[in-house]
Amino acid sequence: MPPLPPRGEAGSQLREFEFTAADFERVRKLIHQYAGISLSPIKQDMVYSRLARRLRATGKRTFADYLAILESGDREEWERFVNSLTTNLTSFFREPHHFPILADHLRKIGAGRPIKIWCSAASTGEEPYSIAMTVVEAFGTADVPVSILATDLDTNVLATAQKGVYPAERVDKMSPERIKRFFLKGTGSQEGQLCVRPELRKLITFQRINLLEPNWPVKGPLDALFCRNVMIYFDKPTQYKILSRFAPLMHPLGLLFAGHSESFLHAADLFRSQGKTVYELARRATAG
Repeated sequence: MPPLPPRGEAGSQLREFEFTAADFERVRKLIHQYAGISLSPIKQDMVYSRLARRLRATGKRTFADYLAILESGDREEWERFVNSLTTNLTSFFREPHHFPILADHLRKIGAGRPIKIWCSAASTGEEPYSIAMTVVEAFGTADVPVSILATDLDTNVLATAQKGVYPAERVDKMSPERIKRFFLKGTGSQEGQLCVRPELRKLITFQRINLLEPNWPVKGPLDALFCRNVMIYFDKPTQYKILSRFAPLMHPLGLLFAGHSESFLHAADLFRSQGKTVYELARRATAG
């Protein structure tokens, strides 16, 4: 039986570039070393589709030549490589059960001291802005001592997040009252767009952080840490390593929010579950 022809992304067209199993393994090794992301073997077509664009952009004819650019230490291409392979699925108030829990937590703390929140996978901004809206609704004002650090590995999505401008359909699941309170409607060339109000944006600082980097420019104590739908891309040892670095940054009564498909049972010595994918420090202090 003759070998099957190389597949396109949908399995129906010949590939423009040869993409061997060895090429895929090199990609898997590089993205794991740099960002801790564990690519499943079933992601081979996705990887080809996304990186073929980078071959065209750099004028390379083989994946070996393209990957050699990365291995030579080209910082700009590394950034584009990572941006190409990271997935940024998000929405406003995604996993909505977390936000009433956050609001209750904030009200218990009160506005008498600075409150720090880290959103470690900000993507295009919907999550940190949802956190900021929850802050304002919890306290009834945006004039509160709350700072939200919103970070991501992907610089492209961070640029979108900083602008805070979204198509109207991205907020169509929100109540009209919430939309009116937190967004400005675009006019003229911006018609059909909504812009986050300045008083909400001032609560947030956007910054690029790779969770695998040895030093994070993050200062605790953190009252809340959102790390949702991030750990699913890491293997268990990498997850534990990151969680062990989260723990010292947490306020003794701080909360860690995880994604619905994530579990940190393998790090029970660091964090214990409160239910609903919310965690507290395993050795939680009784002092406030």
